[in-house]
Amino acid sequence: MQTPREILADLWTSVGGNRSALDRVTLTGDEPQLPSSFRVAAAAQVSIAAAGLAAANNWRLRSGQSQDVTVDMRHAVVECRSERYLRVDGKPPGPAWDAIAGIYNTGDGRFVRLHTNFPHHRDAVCEVLGCKPERDEVQAALLRWDGEAFETAAYARGGVVAMMRSHDEWSALPHAQALAELPPICIEKIGEAEPRPWPPGDRPLAGVRVLDLSRVIAGPVAGRTLAVHGADVMLISSPTLPSIPWLTIDTGRGKLTSFVDLKAGPGRDVLRGLLAQTDIFSQGYRPAAIAALGFSPRDAARISPGIVYVSLSAYGHAGSSTSSWAARRGFDSLVQTATGFNHAEGAAAGLAGPKELPAQMLDHATGYMMAFGAMMAKARQSREGGSWHVRVSLAQTGRWLWGLGRVADGFATEDLRGESIAPFIEETSSGFGALRSVRHSAMLSKTPALWSRPAMPLGSHAPQWPERG
Repeated sequence: MQTPREILADLWTSVGGNRSALDRVTLTGDEPQLPSSFRVAAAAQVSIAAAGLAAANNWRLRSGQSQDVTVDMRHAVVECRSERYLRVDGKPPGPAWDAIAGIYNTGDGRFVRLHTNFPHHRDAVCEVLGCKPERDEVQAALLRWDGEAFETAAYARGGVVAMMRSHDEWSALPHAQALAELPPICIEKIGEAEPRPWPPGDRPLAGVRVLDLSRVIAGPVAGRTLAVHGADVMLISSPTLPSIPWLTIDTGRGKLTSFVDLKAGPGRDVLRGLLAQTDIFSQGYRPAAIAALGFSPRDAARISPGIVYVSLSAYGHAGSSTSSWAARRGFDSLVQTATGFNHAEGAAAGLAGPKELPAQMLDHATGYMMAFGAMMAKARQSREGGSWHVRVSLAQTGRWLWGLGRVADGFATEDLRGESIAPFIEETSSGFGALRSVRHSAMLSKTPALWSRPAMPLGSHAPQWPERG
């Protein structure tokens, strides 16, 4: 198997990174760090190191100064479970899942996973099943369905579910075969524009403006990572959109947060005004949904020539963008289920059913991949000009993780807890109370990572950019 340094070198050079920059990177720690048959610790360390190295590269472009980047493996994997360790005024998170979320049996002997944390997703599942949102009723109803038929019907109704597949079953699907032709991060030029000069500042992304239109983990982690290197990140939400409060706090560190109603014309006008002054537009909407609002990649490049547009999807853009998989909503837990991870972990642990990865690694690693791709595209824009489109997906990250190899006897490893976590925790104030949260694990020698803005409740700031410099 490749070492973490070799994995990083492949990822770095795959998007045009200069191999000589790797001489300034130090990776510490050993695998495994968590009980798993997959190399989750290596994935955490490498994805965070890639983003840190991209930040150091941006600093070199704007200042002429090189610097060292160090990432410890244990710190990285703790950061990729940051939501577990957050404390607000000393209190731990509440229940992570809705009452009917989780794994169920179907009538044909398959397993399906329901993601019902948002009320409209729960309602869609119950409408398909014709039952109340109670676990016993849901299970009884699912025993009258075949797994794949339910998966299809639930998605058609607006639910988010997944039937458990083995990796071989997933790999046999035409969509997975098309996805296998793609790298973990796709970067393409989508328009002509003059190079944008770097704004003044003493951080790798100081003065760089980022619009963050994302929820839950992957997209928000990307915005949080850009913010830790000095970007002005504005999270755009709406009072009508559901959210998961604990994740909003954890991933909101370093960000401005504004309400803009994109369902109404005036709200879209506000976003167009912001976009015209934006450097990076990061979003997790489905392609048809964002295009219908007037903010597709091509739309954004017309509004803001020179934009770096970052698209996140669950199952990847391979094949037709309207194919059933490319257009599906999804979350980390569902992609793990659909693409073979739950099946493989269960088998490795000696279980008859599914088992989750010990972290939402597809989400977290994808978030760092997004930030990495955004910074590499921004660097390219500063040199060559143009507008650029960065595309990542949970499924592409999953394919990358699978390709790193498996850990023999991985479940003999003890989970991290207690004193092993303490060195990576910091205490800060916020708009929610006193926070104890995980520090960023990429250590840069000349521009240390830090969040200069506290986490604040959604909609705390006016939708307008602060002055640069």
